[in-house]
Amino acid sequence: MPQTPVPLAMLVLDGSHGEGGGQILRSSLSLAICTQQAFRIENLRANRKPPGLQRQHLAAVRAATQISDAEVSGDEIGSQTLVFKPGKVRPGSYTFAIGTAGSATLVLQTVLPPLLSAQRPSTVRVTGGTHNRGAPPFDFLARTFVPQLARMGAQVELELLAYGFYPRGGGEIRAEIQPAALQPLHLHERGELRRGYADAYVAGLPMHIAERELKVIGRVLGWSQDRLNVRVLPNDMGPGNAVTITIEYEHVAEVITGFGERGVRAETLAQAAALEAREYLRARAPVGAHLADQLLVPMTLAGGGSFTTTAVTPHLESNALVVETFTGRRIRIEPHQEGFRVEC
Repeated sequence: MPQTPVPLAMLVLDGSHGEGGGQILRSSLSLAICTQQAFRIENLRANRKPPGLQRQHLAAVRAATQISDAEVSGDEIGSQTLVFKPGKVRPGSYTFAIGTAGSATLVLQTVLPPLLSAQRPSTVRVTGGTHNRGAPPFDFLARTFVPQLARMGAQVELELLAYGFYPRGGGEIRAEIQPAALQPLHLHERGELRRGYADAYVAGLPMHIAERELKVIGRVLGWSQDRLNVRVLPNDMGPGNAVTITIEYEHVAEVITGFGERGVRAETLAQAAALEAREYLRARAPVGAHLADQLLVPMTLAGGGSFTTTAVTPHLESNALVVETFTGRRIRIEPHQEGFRVEC
């Protein structure tokens, strides 16, 4: 296939950089609309099997295209090259259907920054997976990510209309988004520990799976029964299983998740999540590894900011590169006595 020529004004990104997955694509779509810059991305998801666009990534591309009247080429399953030329963001009422258990939360996070910069409110509904491996679950968005946006001045209301697990999907998220001029965020202290609790979800599966998971979490974290919650969902939302461990401080919350899968014992899933939660409780940096990369785009749109995180991940490094490419702002990541300091 002949290569599409690259106009001089178009940014070019390498999708194999860092984590080499879908994060580079989603952040590029968001920032392209916000900065009104076209881009070409090559080697899309080069570090994933299979490489190239899959259905949930294609859903993010088409959602970004719809809210900005963009011109796009390469938007097909398996494509490893995409050209995206955004128009101005259009607020409105949108429904995006992934068609599989692909992550509804990641599609929402793609269109959220541009719609925050629009002139009028927007309503977004996304159907797909709400609790699936490799993506933040709805609980993370509602308890961790959106509260930090609120600290930056955003008004975003989330509602979980239906749960969606792999492989069935069928979940639905609704978001009400008010326009906002984001303010810089500086997050370096957790504040007082307010509470911690765990939820184990089962849909179309025996309740004892959730009970076994919570027993392990309670033992590892030393939590009493009143902090361990079984959530039995309607059978038609399953089969599905997930556990979330929520740790709330004065200035930040962390949600750690484990997802059930065939062939993995409930106790194994729960122990991995509980050990991760215990490490976060023992650390001092407020921003967990998963929140760190997700803060970069809104922090940049706010004109700057800084935070201290527990770890530097390939996702964080990838997002830093995308931000620097689109804005020229330097993202500084330096070792700190409590973890790593990230500053724009």
